[in-house]
Amino acid sequence: MELNLYPQYFDLVAAGRKTRDVRVKYPKFDGLAVGDLIRFAVKGTNRSCMTRVTRVAEYASFEELLDTEGPSQVNPEATREEQLANIRRIYPPDKEQLGCLAIGIALVD
Repeated sequence: MELNLYPQYFDLVAAGRKTRDVRVKYPKFDGLAVGDLIRFAVKGTNRSCMTRVTRVAEYASFEELLDTEGPSQVNPEATREEQLANIRRIYPPDKEQLGCLAIGIALVD
């Protein structure tokens, strides 16, 4: 699977500092499991890195996700409130209602 990230989030993943990726529970994530590989990329560039899924957890809201997973796992450079605002700019309320995924990731050599 390949997923795009904004450059600022990609940099955190590539440095091993972002260990949870946050997504809406779209059908393409059905069956995502521990051990699966995800290549993260910055759209329109040749920047990418390979990660392995370490866990998958589903939440009813982004607030619940951040409170359970810990904001520092999602973005060690932003407060919980900043992250919640940023996530909701990417995913509006109608998308959040589909369910929220926290995907644990670890860099693959």
